[in-house]
Amino acid sequence: MSDSISYVTIGLTNPKSPSNVGAVMRASGCYRVDAVRYTGVRYDKAAKFHTDTKSVARHIPLDRVDDMLVGLEPETKIVCVELAEGAIPLPEFQHPEKALYVFGPEDGSIEQSVVSKADAVVYVPTVGCMNLAATVNVLLYDRLAKTSNVEAGDELIRKSRDNRNNLIVSAE
Repeated sequence: MSDSISYVTIGLTNPKSPSNVGAVMRASGCYRVDAVRYTGVRYDKAAKFHTDTKSVARHIPLDRVDDMLVGLEPETKIVCVELAEGAIPLPEFQHPEKALYVFGPEDGSIEQSVVSKADAVVYVPTVGCMNLAATVNVLLYDRLAKTSNVEAGDELIRKSRDNRNNLIVSAE
């Protein structure tokens, strides 16, 4: 996978927790996601609680949609991320250039109609299930780790870290 035409959208199925949506937005900023969309009304009711601690929503759209699959670029591959029998283990998965990664709610699953239209269904091989935000972070890290053009080095560290962190590894 090259990074030249990469476009990543995160899809959240009726998320219930504003703290998880805030953490998903933070992960989206860290891993350069292009857009986040969600279905359902539960988050709307709790959205007044500002949980996007880095205010990523100013740079990455967070949009409510009625149908997760409407309005996608034609080349976008639909990848459902769910503990589903028959799914592909994430370490074996090859990420598409343009992807909509759909995650289920904290207390349920992705709708079968969405899964039926998916190009792939993957799962994180853990013992027990992770919460929504943790799963998004793991998936996005896996995508980053498998790219051929990863930005790295001290300049990235300096612009990414908290202003109270000035740690330097000494060569002693």
